[in-house]
Amino acid sequence: MDTRKRQPIGVELVKRGIVNQRDIENALHYQREHPDKKIGDILYLINATDPNELIGAIGEIIGERGILLTNDKIKLKLTDYFSLDVAQKNKAIPFEVVSGKIKVCFANTVDTRSMNTIKLLLLNKGLVMETYITFESEIDRVLRSMEGEVTTDFEVSENNDTAIGLVDSIIKTGIKRRASDIHIEPMATELRIRYRIDGELFTAAKIKKEKQQQIIGRLKAISNMHQEKQESQDGRILVYEDYNIRVSSQPNVYGEKFVLRLLKKNSNIKNIFDLGFPGTEEELKQSIQKKNSITIIAAPTGEGKTTTLYSIMDYLNRPEINITTIEDPVEIRIPGLNQIEIDNRSSFSGSLRTVLRQDPDIILVGEIRDTETGEIAIQAGQTGHYVLSTIHTIDSVEVITRLRKMGLSDYDISSTLATAISQRLVRRLCPKCKQERPFNEQERKRITTIGEKYNVKFDLAGTTYDAIGCKYCNNTGYYERIGIFEVLNLTDEIKEAIMAGKSSLEIRKLALQQNYKPLVVDGVRKVVNGYTTLEELNRKLLINS
Repeated sequence: MDTRKRQPIGVELVKRGIVNQRDIENALHYQREHPDKKIGDILYLINATDPNELIGAIGEIIGERGILLTNDKIKLKLTDYFSLDVAQKNKAIPFEVVSGKIKVCFANTVDTRSMNTIKLLLLNKGLVMETYITFESEIDRVLRSMEGEVTTDFEVSENNDTAIGLVDSIIKTGIKRRASDIHIEPMATELRIRYRIDGELFTAAKIKKEKQQQIIGRLKAISNMHQEKQESQDGRILVYEDYNIRVSSQPNVYGEKFVLRLLKKNSNIKNIFDLGFPGTEEELKQSIQKKNSITIIAAPTGEGKTTTLYSIMDYLNRPEINITTIEDPVEIRIPGLNQIEIDNRSSFSGSLRTVLRQDPDIILVGEIRDTETGEIAIQAGQTGHYVLSTIHTIDSVEVITRLRKMGLSDYDISSTLATAISQRLVRRLCPKCKQERPFNEQERKRITTIGEKYNVKFDLAGTTYDAIGCKYCNNTGYYERIGIFEVLNLTDEIKEAIMAGKSSLEIRKLALQQNYKPLVVDGVRKVVNGYTTLEELNRKLLINS
């Protein structure tokens, strides 16, 4: 690629006579309203000149071969070479193989990192990559059209004579495909069905608009919602064996959108270490087997906090211990526990007051949402109980800041908070199609930099894996998820820093001097150990930003 300094694309195109100055002015006006669009793509979108000449000239200017990527030029199946997820992430489409060389089209904004990622992936398949560029809008168009191909195995079919059969097909397919949520979304001309699988949304089907009201009516009927109300509602579907399905409706401009959360009634609770918890059993005991204290799990919504809490409760559960939980809702029923479900007539704080009179040893509070619940939880910890709960923060150190903002005193926090655990969920590599290869130089450099920053030595002598994609993983390259964790055990020095009113930055600096390692360290360990990829870790933690 020619890396010499050059004039802006627009200037070069005017010099070559491909477009005129008026075209550039129109494109710049368009760009002010669409700042994410590049000049070359805008000139294509506003039909300023012949697209073949335009992309050819852009290619010459940036030192690549330009091609207008039409459907007739694509002579292979993308997912035979890498997953749709990889293609979307790198804006790359392979379109032809000739004599061991594979032609791959990228967006016209050349991204060297993306090109290197795809090049290495294809080299591991024994193919040499020939690079082409096209308009980003064409890349997006092709990838959108391929979403339907990749998800044809979802089996949602309109070939049901009734709304009853269609809704049943949507839900049963979601259960079969391990979906955590089903999105049923009215659009301008259709009803879109999407499944969230391993944290990612996939389009499963697009249903004719005329069936929308029948489907909505059926959903309201089986979830015990008011048919006539055109406003937000909550309900439950209990007609599917082993599943408690929570339903939420929300009107939008095209109708009522429904989200179904699929909760398995008797799902097996995973061992805490199977979830990905780092360290030894002895280290785990130091973090969670305590009295007169609180342990808080911290993460954004949808990152597995509740699952981790259940695993810890299952680990601690013994006949000689009285464990009571206060949840909204009770997602898994655990034998031997006293589980209380919050409803519209109760609250965490009110239920917690009552539980304190029930002689508990361990109390699980689903979430500390407000000052009152926080104060009572602190009080419970100070009076001989062990309390576990969750909170929404970006990492474990920020738990201290969040509790402070709730109005809890530094004394109460330092005297009662024992451990803060933060976590994220990353997708596991699919065991059926993951492809082994050595770490490339860029990956080694990035991992080494992280290791040096946090004084951790990573073994890069082994191999890593690429996410390829197959039928088993729905062509994503990933199957199920694993947690990455950071654990902040409050030492005497950290407690003193809290008492002294030190900021979270000062507390983090002190913790790093002790045994605290941030999320990225455990994430890189899971890359090195072959559980996930550096790309997936970066998607979750933005380690390359």
